[in-house]
Amino acid sequence: MAKSFDELVNRTTTKKTRARAAVRTQELLAEMLLSEVRQLAGKSQQQVAKALGIKQPSLSKLENQSDMQISTLQKIVKALGGELEVLAKFPKGTVKIDQFDPSHRRPVHRAAQKLQPS
Repeated sequence: MAKSFDELVNRTTTKKTRARAAVRTQELLAEMLLSEVRQLAGKSQQQVAKALGIKQPSLSKLENQSDMQISTLQKIVKALGGELEVLAKFPKGTVKIDQFDPSHRRPVHRAAQKLQPS
């Protein structure tokens, strides 16, 4: 009788090794190319392109670009069933930048007003 891969791993590795593998798996999943995210979502380029109202070669170009507008990336992520969050990492902490989502618009904070030119 065939054993599942999980059963084999559990039988042949230590708990510590499995824990390290789980951490590494999460690290790899946290950093993915857009095409990998699409594949993980179970969508073809054709399906996503159709949802975006563009042709498949255009989506292929977008997936291979090293730069794109945030609004374009938002549309692609939404077509994959997700929601885009933009994070800025600083030495003193991480800030979520939410100005790109109209539902999160709010008045400018006093601290931010001090940063703006008069």
